[in-house]
Amino acid sequence: MSALEQEMGEPGFWEDQDRAAQVSAEHARASRKLHGFRELEGDVADLEPLAELAEEDPEIAGEFEEQVHAVQQRLAALEEQRLFSGRYDSGNALVTVNAGAGGTDAQDWAEMVLRMEMRWAEKRGFGVELLEVSPGEEAGIKSATFLVKGENAYGLYTSEKGVHRLVRLSPFDAAHRRQTSFAGVEVSPVVQEIDEVAIDEDDLQIDTYRASGAGGQHVNKTDSAVRVTHRPSGIVVQCQNECSQSSNKAEAMTMLRSKLLELEERKRREEIAREKGEAQDVNFGSQIRSYVLHPYSMVKDHRTDFEMGDTSRVLDGDLEGFVRAYLLKAAK
Repeated sequence: MSALEQEMGEPGFWEDQDRAAQVSAEHARASRKLHGFRELEGDVADLEPLAELAEEDPEIAGEFEEQVHAVQQRLAALEEQRLFSGRYDSGNALVTVNAGAGGTDAQDWAEMVLRMEMRWAEKRGFGVELLEVSPGEEAGIKSATFLVKGENAYGLYTSEKGVHRLVRLSPFDAAHRRQTSFAGVEVSPVVQEIDEVAIDEDDLQIDTYRASGAGGQHVNKTDSAVRVTHRPSGIVVQCQNECSQSSNKAEAMTMLRSKLLELEERKRREEIAREKGEAQDVNFGSQIRSYVLHPYSMVKDHRTDFEMGDTSRVLDGDLEGFVRAYLLKAAK
C-alpha cells in the first residue's frame, strides 16, 4: 500500500495515463482488502463478549450464531483472495467453449457447459458479455466465446480449463442409448496493453462473414462478423456481437492477444514442470471433470476428487465447491 501511495504521489504520475490507471486500480484493490480485513478483525473481537451474554440469554444466543456464520463467510472470502498470485489472476477472463467428440450430443453438451459457466459468473456478480456463437447443425453449439469482467475473474476461471465429460441417455438417439460426450473450455487473460503481445500483421488472415443467430435486422444483411486466423499458432478467433465490422475486428484482436498470451503462459508452466521433474496436466486436452446423469447422478472433479450428487444444481452454475477445491490444491 505504502509503495503504491508513494508512486501515486510522485510528480508527473498522471502524465502516463495507462500506468496511472493501472496503479490506481491496484491501490483500490489493496485498499478494499485492507478495509475488509480490519472490519473482520473488529467483528471477531466483538464475538467474545457476545458469547458470554449468549450463555445467559437464548435470544442473544441466536444473534451470536448469526454473527459467527457471517464472520465465517467473510473469512472464507478473504482466504480466497490469497489464492490468486498469478500475474493476470486479478483481471478479466476470456472463456471459450468448444464441442468435442460426440456429434450432436457433444454440441448440445457444449451449450449446456456454456450456460453453466455463464450462470456461475452471473451468480458471483461478474459482468458477462457473449462475443460469438457458432450454432450446431441440429442442436447446441460448435463453439462460443464470452467475456467475464470482475475482480479475480481469470484466477477463478483457470479452474475450469480442460475437458468436461458428460454421460447420459442421449435425447438425440432413437434407441435412447447411453452416450458419452465431451466439451472443452479454454480460458485466457484479457490484457489491456497492446504492447503486451506483439502481433505481426503479415501473420494474420482476416475474413468477414454474415453474423448468424438473433441480433435484430442488421444480422445477416451485412458481412459485419470478423474471423481472424493467426497462421504461426493456428489460433482462430471470431466476433459478431457488434454491428460494425471495425468494432468486431477490434474485439477479435483483443481476443487474439489474450489467447496468444495464454499460449505463452502454458508453455512457461510446462517448462517449469519439466525443470521440476513434475508430470502436470497443463494442456487443454486434459479431462478435468465428469458429469454423470445415468445410471446415477454425480459430478466429480478428477483433479481434487470433489463431488456433488445434485447434478441439476451444478449445471445451473453452482461451481463454488469445485473451484475452491481446485484453487486450494493448486495453492499447495
